[in-house]
Amino acid sequence: MLTQAQLKERLHYDPETGLFTWLIAPSKSVKIGSIAGSKNNQGYIAIGINNKLYSGHRLAWLYVHGRLPDSQIDHINRIRSDNRICNLREVTRQQNQFNRIAQKNNQTGYMGVTMCGKKYRALIMVDSKLIHIGLFDTAEKASQAYLSAKSELHVI
Repeated sequence: MLTQAQLKERLHYDPETGLFTWLIAPSKSVKIGSIAGSKNNQGYIAIGINNKLYSGHRLAWLYVHGRLPDSQIDHINRIRSDNRICNLREVTRQQNQFNRIAQKNNQTGYMGVTMCGKKYRALIMVDSKLIHIGLFDTAEKASQAYLSAKSELHVI
């Protein structure tokens, strides 16, 4: 397992920008001082160290806090490549799900809102249980009910 000391021997982390730069060139094609890592297909920064890929946000946590996180790291502003330490927080899997945005295939355009006949249904997931909030005439009203329930039920 990678330690904070091993990480700091290889990389420099700037908490203001969230960027890592190489202190030791990992290969002949990489220069000392160059930015480490690249975006993966999910939008996260991935950095290879000793033939293992690490997520940049988890390495930032290790660099600053001296340990890899026990659970998940949430990007507060939802930008997966923004690894500034002020944008990262350790959360449970459930708390991390609370900070999601509506998926691309969401037909209503609102998180927690689905179509139910000619009405809009507001739903929320808490502790792996789907809770029906209600049926509404507009997607906007259903979204307001979802957001209200979210602020009451999801404490981060």
